[in-house]
Amino acid sequence: MESSLQHHFLIAMPSLVDTFFYRSVVYICEHDEEGAMGLIINRPTQIMLAELLSHLEINNPSELVLHTPVLFGGPVQKHQGLVLHNSDADWQTKIQLADNVFLTTSTDILENIGTENGPEHALVTLGYAGWAAGQLEQELTENSWLTVAANDDLLFNTPADQQWPAAAKLLGIDINLMANTAGHA
Repeated sequence: MESSLQHHFLIAMPSLVDTFFYRSVVYICEHDEEGAMGLIINRPTQIMLAELLSHLEINNPSELVLHTPVLFGGPVQKHQGLVLHNSDADWQTKIQLADNVFLTTSTDILENIGTENGPEHALVTLGYAGWAAGQLEQELTENSWLTVAANDDLLFNTPADQQWPAAAKLLGIDINLMANTAGHA
């Protein structure tokens, strides 16, 4: 494998009509010779974070949780919660993915989202996207995805409904002008 796509966005091509990935932007958390794992960052669910916290019996007094949707992170382990955030605090589980991007699966961060002890930015997802060894590379050769280095602004500050065209714009592409069919040279 020549280069890792960790801390990159996968941008679904218009021709990718897969139910889970249509017009999606995936943040790649891990990518190596064994496969890849990422989180769809532009699929808000109807579940508000407050509802999830209530279900988990987690008390969080922040107003933010009332208006923050939980994201559909992908079709794998749809009940697994993951938090993509920018806090270097000592959470029970924390993996650094980039300079200012971390992944946490422990509930201690959920108690603090939206409070002065929590991360400034956080995306809470249920489920993730996964690819077996060589699978993502194959999808790239089939023109299913565009790739671009991730940036914090698009990850944490761009509304979900604007992330797909904004991610393509990082490449200088107006994705709405692209054809729904892919060519192969």
